[in-house]
Amino acid sequence: MGTALTNQNSIAEEIKSRLRSENACYHSAQKSSRLLSKNLKIKIYIYIYITIILPVVLYGCETWSLTRREERKLKVFENMVLRRIFGPKRDEVTGERRRLHNEELNDLYSSPNIVRVVKSRRIRWVGHVARMGKEGGV
Repeated sequence: MGTALTNQNSIAEEIKSRLRSENACYHSAQKSSRLLSKNLKIKIYIYIYITIILPVVLYGCETWSLTRREERKLKVFENMVLRRIFGPKRDEVTGERRRLHNEELNDLYSSPNIVRVVKSRRIRWVGHVARMGKEGGV
């Protein structure tokens, strides 16, 4: 997979590259039967998101130093994928279909958001490095 490094320690290009890779993963896994129920398709796509897409996007995230702009890009990416998975919602008042709001996405997708996952992986990685000590070959 590799990692794109810059001389200013910016990971903006790295995140762009990861998100482009995600699009290829998502579209290759999107073909499914019309015979499946909507709930089953949602479960399958959530499973694909967790097992295939997130690892591609978050590869090497333990070393990222995220700025607010990059955190926002990751949140926008996650909301975009979740909107694709859950689809539009029918409004009770007007009966029209509308996009899901971010709060509704958070309620439907109960796992931690992508920024929280990055931060927890960084903390876990720091723990490994701290336990390695000087004899760890660093």
